[in-house]
Amino acid sequence: MPVGVERLKKRADFLRVASVRRKWAAPGMVLQAARHPDPLGTDGVRVGFTVTKKVGNAVVRNRIKRRLRAVAQEVIPEYADNGWDLVLIGRNATRLRKYDDLLQDLRKSLGKVGARSNEQGGSK
Repeated sequence: MPVGVERLKKRADFLRVASVRRKWAAPGMVLQAARHPDPLGTDGVRVGFTVTKKVGNAVVRNRIKRRLRAVAQEVIPEYADNGWDLVLIGRNATRLRKYDDLLQDLRKSLGKVGARSNEQGGSK
């Protein structure tokens, strides 16, 4: 992950983000967002990735997570505000969705949950 982007790894962090109930469902993914509990203690964004077993076997789930990590690596440093914890949830459509569409899904989702920086103008 780029500088300023860390990973969420603990289950408690995933549950805390989910409990805030700030989310947006796009065709290629679901984005959950929550402000970091200590906004002054973090200079970046923390991101976690998950895919339910309903989507497929381990190979399919790992492929979806790899695609989500690639999208996050490209979009989050440029478009997301600091001080947010984000969880990207893979869907069945994530596997077959075009990469450019996934990028657009994440950009739109960041705006919908309020985690998109205001520096980026227009709809890129």
